[in-house]
Amino acid sequence: MTIVKHILPMDIEKESFRIIGEELSKRNIVLPADRADVVMRVIHTTADFDYASSLAFSDGCIEKACTLLKDGVHIITDTNMALSGINKKSLSRLCCEAHCFMADEVVAQEAKKRAVTRAYVSMEKAFEIEAPLIFAVGNAPTALLSLCELMQKGFLPKFVIGVPVGFVNVEASKELLEKTCAEHGVPFIINRGLKGGSTVAAAICNALIYKSLGSRKIP
Repeated sequence: MTIVKHILPMDIEKESFRIIGEELSKRNIVLPADRADVVMRVIHTTADFDYASSLAFSDGCIEKACTLLKDGVHIITDTNMALSGINKKSLSRLCCEAHCFMADEVVAQEAKKRAVTRAYVSMEKAFEIEAPLIFAVGNAPTALLSLCELMQKGFLPKFVIGVPVGFVNVEASKELLEKTCAEHGVPFIINRGLKGGSTVAAAICNALIYKSLGSRKIP
């Protein structure tokens, strides 16, 4: 039987990251220094060490994301779950904002009219914001397909986090996003394969936010 340890509330996260680091070492996994915060926070969120190898990063994307956050940017999510998972208090310290347009009535009407998903239209809606945009997609492959089409039309996000989870068009949409971002010079973080989710998207956002604030929040 596993022994239950008494750990003070403020030490739980610290202990979690210690365990993650220990397990990575046992598996002989060495994370690149600039990406370690992101990967470890995703593992902390999911308890899934596959992310140590499946997360893919464009060159220099961590530094670029931090620069965007420090300069003020709007984060767009494809679910309210991802939106709720982003640390708003920390985000506000960077004078940044986060939005999700999935419940927007205009988005809903347009999606029904065109027989597409709300996620697809919500990506278009985001470009009405006159500010640099980071997209964090954790659920809908159609959101990534929409972003790819928008980039081909000249609407360029500043950064894309593409980690939808599921089975239908999930891998294809991530592959297309990686290709399209590379063509247009848009930095990205994606998770190859079927895994991902809103909690993963939020975890990546938070890791980048904490890093931008100079507080890694990882012991």
